[in-house]
Amino acid sequence: MTHKVLRLPDVMDRVGLGSSFIYLLIQRDEFPKPMRLGKRAVGWPEAEVNAWLEERLAEREELY
Repeated sequence: MTHKVLRLPDVMDRVGLGSSFIYLLIQRDEFPKPMRLGKRAVGWPEAEVNAWLEERLAEREELY
């Protein structure tokens, strides 16, 4: 099984949110935390970002 790691610009494109708001959601424990890739690099497992998006879609469907 291969695991893809998304860097911040890819996460922003995928979820449609800006970096400041993504980090605010992380502080609130409402978005997956990034994992350390190096001294100055972080990334998000693609599966976790996709799961977060699926949860948002499920919430939307519950409203309508």
